[in-house]
Amino acid sequence: MSIQERLGALREAMKRHGIDACIIPGYDPHLSEYTPARWKSREWISGFTGSAGTVVVTAARAGLWTDSRYFLQAAGQLKGTGIDLYKLALPETPSIHDFLLHELKEGQTAGLDGQSYNVADTRNLDKKLTKKGIRLNTSVDLIDEIWAGRPAVPANKIFELPVEITGQSVRDKLDAINNRLHQAGADCLVLCALDEIAWTFNIRGNDVIYNPVAVSYAFVSEDETVLFISPEKLTPEIAEHLKQNGVIPADYTEIIPYLAQLPEKTTVFIDPARTNVALFNAIPKGCEIIEGITPANHLKSIKNRTEIEGFRNALVKDGIALARFYIWLEKQLIEGNRATELSCTEKLSALRAEQPLHISDSFNTICGYGSHGAIVHYGATPETDAEIRPEGILLMDSGGQYLDGTTDVTRTIALGEPSEQMKKDFTRVLKGMIGIAKCKFPAGIRGCLIDAFARKALWDAGIQYLHGTCHGIGHCLNVHEGPQSIRMEENPVVLEPGMVMSDEPAMYREGLYGIRTENMTLVIEDSETEYGKFLTFETLTLCYIDTRLVIPSMLSVREHAWLNKYHQMVYDKLSPHLTGEEKAWLREKTKEI
Repeated sequence: MSIQERLGALREAMKRHGIDACIIPGYDPHLSEYTPARWKSREWISGFTGSAGTVVVTAARAGLWTDSRYFLQAAGQLKGTGIDLYKLALPETPSIHDFLLHELKEGQTAGLDGQSYNVADTRNLDKKLTKKGIRLNTSVDLIDEIWAGRPAVPANKIFELPVEITGQSVRDKLDAINNRLHQAGADCLVLCALDEIAWTFNIRGNDVIYNPVAVSYAFVSEDETVLFISPEKLTPEIAEHLKQNGVIPADYTEIIPYLAQLPEKTTVFIDPARTNVALFNAIPKGCEIIEGITPANHLKSIKNRTEIEGFRNALVKDGIALARFYIWLEKQLIEGNRATELSCTEKLSALRAEQPLHISDSFNTICGYGSHGAIVHYGATPETDAEIRPEGILLMDSGGQYLDGTTDVTRTIALGEPSEQMKKDFTRVLKGMIGIAKCKFPAGIRGCLIDAFARKALWDAGIQYLHGTCHGIGHCLNVHEGPQSIRMEENPVVLEPGMVMSDEPAMYREGLYGIRTENMTLVIEDSETEYGKFLTFETLTLCYIDTRLVIPSMLSVREHAWLNKYHQMVYDKLSPHLTGEEKAWLREKTKEI
């Protein structure tokens, strides 16, 4: 069916069920950023493939709400569908609930699938709709009714990460989680987020593209710990090992009846932002609920020594692959061979795959040449695949999944003689990246309080980017990981030693180019004074920064020194693994300015 036909089928289903507005988020039952094919409902109904966005359909109108990363992509993919684009965070854009309040009347009903909507957002929406007498039905999956041939729940086998890689056994992790539950006054914990479950049980899978996780739920308590996962996903060895660590395997579909049988007055800990409302509604009304960021999520975000060493190893391997890629690209252009966005993406993936312990890419590579670089989460397709020429600039944002770590790096390089405007823009972004890298801050600081260090040079020039500056990165897990972040919006989570994060300020000139420079960093202790402990960042990424785009006079003395010191580190750590020709190339790229 075409998008218009799908919308027509949905509207017919809405009539049959008495639904006046249908809300379709881009989530699976685990609220994942990337979803298995079965739960790509928003993509199926709209054609929009971005990782963030929600569709709302009424009898007369349809709209997609998404953030600034996808404004250009969404505008293209929605063209001709009859679905309007609503750009989040812009003052003229109504929120979804404001749209519903405007479109619906008292006594009408909005509907959504409670498996794909989190508790916090559902409560907020219900509260606002109820004030106008509009009912919210969270028990309808209308997409399932009209999607012929809908894919099945993934049944891929899982694998274990040994303690030599994780640095902590399953039993030790469960003990740590239960200790934190006791401190919070909770008897048990319900885990819905796939990366929290994978971390807790030292398991990995390939149910979700780019993220090595497995579709599952978990219940953790001192008395009983249950992993709800399809039996065909478990090997006999993994099932036995889980049992030895006190974990009971149960079928994936048994989670709701299991929760429904919890004794009254049980105190259950959930994260309302990472638990679907169908699970929450299954918990008996006589139970007490404690809400917050789960102990598993907090513990996961603070990497142990073994995990940190794994990241260091993974980033050396990643640096080797990146150096070889940029050498290859230069040769392609010099020799007049054809290179395109897709061929570059494929080449870089192949070079990463040559490295030990490689699993896959960690996300869909963003290879944006020229104006495509201004599309924040651009993904080249055969229809948009641009030929790369020895002129302009290229933005490459990519990463790899290795058993010992996950990587994420962005570089913007000049392919010809860059303009003065390009150099100024690039240098301002670089100043922002260094601003975070060199930031020294008191322990207990939230990320939003240091976000301006990345933006000041851009703000001084009247330039702004709307996405976050830094996100957490999982250890052989999701490349976008919480609970910590550095962004303009308030996040109550404080930055702690052991957190691995990106550092990626940016700027975009629509129709011309985009510039983003991204390194991975580790939060470390810096010093202690009479005013308390201070923390800082250690840069982990090993990839040259294109100094042809840098205006040295725009850098402060400290920024200039940081860049030269960083390049010396890149050369020192990568050169022992390179050939003589590769070493000479890297020496030139990392020479002092």
